[in-house]
Amino acid sequence: MTQTPLQHPADNPAAATPAPPVARKVPAERTHHGDTFVDNYEWLREKESDEVVAHLKAENAYQEAVTAHQEPLRDAIFQEIKGRTQETDLSVPNRKDGWWYFSRSVEGKEYGIQCRVRAQDTGDRVADWTPPAVEAGVEIPGEEVLLDCNVEAEGKPFFSVGGSAVTVDGNLYAYAVDNSGDERFTLRIKDLRTGELLPDIIENTFYGVSFSPDGTRIFYTVVDDSWRPYQVKAHVLGTPVTEDEVIYQEDDVAMWLGFELSSDRRHLVLGIGCSEYSETRLLRFDDPSATLTTVIPRGERVLYEAEPFLLEGPDGQKTERIVITHNRNAVNSMVSLVDPAELEKPLAQQQWTTVVEHSDDVRINGAGVTSTHLVVSVRKDTIERVQVISLAGLGTATQEPPVEPAFDEELYTAGVGGSDYEAPVIRLGYTSYFTPSRVYDFVLPTPEQPAGELLLRKESPVLGGYNGEDYVASREWAEAADGTRIPLSVLRHKSVARDSTAAGLVYGYGSYELSMDPGFGIARLSLLDRGIVFVIAHIRGGGELGRHWYEDGKKLSKKNTFTDFIAATDWLAASGWVAPDRIAALGGSAGGLLVGAVANIAPEKYAAVVAEVPFVDALNTILDPELPLSALEWEEWGNPITDPTVYQYMKSYTPYENVREAAYPKIAAVTSFNDTRVLYVEPAKWVQELRNKTTGSEPIVMKIEMDGGHGGASGRYVQWRERAWDYAFIADSLGATELLPGAGLK
Repeated sequence: MTQTPLQHPADNPAAATPAPPVARKVPAERTHHGDTFVDNYEWLREKESDEVVAHLKAENAYQEAVTAHQEPLRDAIFQEIKGRTQETDLSVPNRKDGWWYFSRSVEGKEYGIQCRVRAQDTGDRVADWTPPAVEAGVEIPGEEVLLDCNVEAEGKPFFSVGGSAVTVDGNLYAYAVDNSGDERFTLRIKDLRTGELLPDIIENTFYGVSFSPDGTRIFYTVVDDSWRPYQVKAHVLGTPVTEDEVIYQEDDVAMWLGFELSSDRRHLVLGIGCSEYSETRLLRFDDPSATLTTVIPRGERVLYEAEPFLLEGPDGQKTERIVITHNRNAVNSMVSLVDPAELEKPLAQQQWTTVVEHSDDVRINGAGVTSTHLVVSVRKDTIERVQVISLAGLGTATQEPPVEPAFDEELYTAGVGGSDYEAPVIRLGYTSYFTPSRVYDFVLPTPEQPAGELLLRKESPVLGGYNGEDYVASREWAEAADGTRIPLSVLRHKSVARDSTAAGLVYGYGSYELSMDPGFGIARLSLLDRGIVFVIAHIRGGGELGRHWYEDGKKLSKKNTFTDFIAATDWLAASGWVAPDRIAALGGSAGGLLVGAVANIAPEKYAAVVAEVPFVDALNTILDPELPLSALEWEEWGNPITDPTVYQYMKSYTPYENVREAAYPKIAAVTSFNDTRVLYVEPAKWVQELRNKTTGSEPIVMKIEMDGGHGGASGRYVQWRERAWDYAFIADSLGATELLPGAGLK
């Protein structure tokens, strides 16, 4: 059905359109490599300034006035999201040690409630690992509430949990809370036997928390002044936090630090690295005198992950081995088995055993172990898959072939959603564009059942008469200017006619080797139901087609990301589905940089652009190593501080510095005041410069969440309203505000 845009207040001369806020110009010079850039709006970085806060509030007021006519549409989309969501719901219980852990959500409440119930050990392994039948809204005997996040969030402007952990004996529960959105957490510990909080309170932690196996220590991560995780510390329960031991400190500002316990909980595993090389350090728990040991030094420039475990030989004896997923002579990575004694030799002399060979067509994402199987995550034909290999005979001539759970859709995502070392099953998450999230347990193969068995534990309910057969997902290909074929996922309602009249939306990301994998989204249905053809462009810089796909879209090849996105837009314009003048672009974070750059290159191809928490002042940010996370960006974009070629290349595409005199489309920049990854100042400056330069009459607005972080506000209803705002802006800009006949909530 062809639709026409609703009349806007601006179309009616009698309706007064407010003037956008104008920030004063305070020229600030930035000089690098002989090049001087004059920045008139750098002063907006002063977050504590009353003038800056007043300006941001004025931006919100302007945005609210310009988009006021979209409020009924926003409310309709919000009600559609709400009407399709089972608000009183729960997660599938996950077994850890002697307990089943799960989360409840309750209608009318913003946050989840973390619960548990005792597990049984009957001797029937699969039965013992079959989750209990927990019903929405119905407590079960023996159910314990670990944390009611609604109670914790009461009276707070923001609430987010950055990690939780339980001791092996199930007695102590640790959880980390952020009440501002800046991703710095306060760690507390609850005694689950009494419900009392221990006096131990640790401030300013980062993501990640684990207890030692004996429950006497808790490990956590600390960030430096630029928000880079650089320390792993251990707190001994009952001692002053000031005495906490620094297990490891990473001083290289371009390296990220994290930790986890090995699957069998015999080691603390420290992961240090960037996107190009890494280093793993291990600490044994069973030896009080043990010190950190390095698997492969970073100087070897190998990108790898390592997991130590005990491998049982034919004689029944268990020996220490390390499984390494690495890119040594393997651009798409491979999996090897190593005797720890080999690590004492120079790398070139070490003997490694190949477990999963390198392939130009298959990207190895990672590998872990259970007590019986190696579990490997791979990506083939853009699709993420899971394979398992028995540990019996691993790395020998008798190694068994991999077994892969079989699914029946072409475009889907399957990943390991958690596994316990001793379990006879692994938990899998599964989704596709029109299949709601499913949780499976995959019974690991045995001689009696060599293919294993998939057991569906839950499919997330979708209310409102949802029927996946009303929608179509197809794989199409656009051709870039250099001849590269760009995979596209094209989503539409089945009743959209191929008569070149529909509206279209192109979404992309294209950075950090992140893949935009198939996944179900309730909110997206509101666009499809209004006849919008939704294209996800799997552009270079992502990881969909292996490591080369990423490397061809980073550093001095970054512009491939932008031109690939434009090629996807051109494919859509010529596809026969849409009218070429009814296409919008959407991207967030690094995807915001993407759509900002695309708006400069080809503003005429888009009716609207929505940039969420957009990284649009990238060069300026990365030139300042004191800003949050800047040094970690050098591996992605290059280092413009030391390299004049990188500086000039970035200067030629960074959106803020390349705004030009052109008729820009409608643009909405959506941001958060407390975002530590992409500071609000970037879109604030960009919007000012766009208004200065545009030769068109379309509004350019900024919506800023004054209490949110990088992911926006924290409660689920608030997040639904934010998504409804974005989608209403797009649908209204494209004149696609009416539901297709028969579409919508039933």
